[in-house]
Amino acid sequence: MPRLSASQRARLPDSAFAYIDSRGRRRLPINDEAHVRAALSRFEQVPFEDDEARERARKKLLNAAKKHGIVPVGFITGQLKSERRLAQGEVQARSSDVGTLPTGFVTFLLTDIEESTALLRQLGDRYADVLNGVRGVVRQAVLAAKGREVDARADEFFAVFERATPAVEAAAVIQRALGGRAWPDELECRVRVGIHSGRPSLTDTGYVGLSVHTAARVCSSAHGGQIVVSGEAKRTMDGSLPAGIGLRSLGRHRMRGLTRPVTLFQVDVEGLQVEFPPPRTEAVSFTEPTPLT
Repeated sequence: MPRLSASQRARLPDSAFAYIDSRGRRRLPINDEAHVRAALSRFEQVPFEDDEARERARKKLLNAAKKHGIVPVGFITGQLKSERRLAQGEVQARSSDVGTLPTGFVTFLLTDIEESTALLRQLGDRYADVLNGVRGVVRQAVLAAKGREVDARADEFFAVFERATPAVEAAAVIQRALGGRAWPDELECRVRVGIHSGRPSLTDTGYVGLSVHTAARVCSSAHGGQIVVSGEAKRTMDGSLPAGIGLRSLGRHRMRGLTRPVTLFQVDVEGLQVEFPPPRTEAVSFTEPTPLT
């Protein structure tokens, strides 16, 4: 595809660009099918000024793709891969004041949507409404339990708590709310929740460390509708859990990238599904899950 000349770009209206920054610089031309495809491939290379600007550009680009009959599955998959920094043990804080985030021994709560790419294929541009609905539920539950939002990218939501018990309470609220929600085309939108406690480092851009990596692995071990807690988080729970919430052992499991097995527990919430397949890990000394008293 030939590059647009300066005169050609100048003749295009603002609507022919997916992103215009605060200085008026126009980026990601979407004036025809070829340029839409190019914009999809170059999206992650653009230095957006903030998350809101990025989201506006993303929506405009997806609408342009739909207009030209382009199914941008590769674009969405690329975003998911580039944004899964959690698997690398790093997450950049969205908070403008990182210094106010808790330090020391903290508890992380991580959620993501099970089979999100399949949902995107089925819903198309309606997927954005589903994603916003899930984020709204998670965000409200986290804030009500005195947690802090750290990051929200693609289908993931990352939060931090000073203690583990409020994180479990927030997770229960999330699953109760999402379990009773109606979704477009009667599709199932199921969210996985992982909770882990540890001592990460807080840099000027966010949390880093093995505990971030472990939280991501704990979340990825869960199934949609399930809440999985690490042994480290379980040991820090002060007092009894609220009525209607219990724990059951899922055994010890090896997880990719971790040298030691992680002990996992399932949070059983009264009135919600409690029977799930084994965790998505390499099981080590796996025993039949049993309720804890």
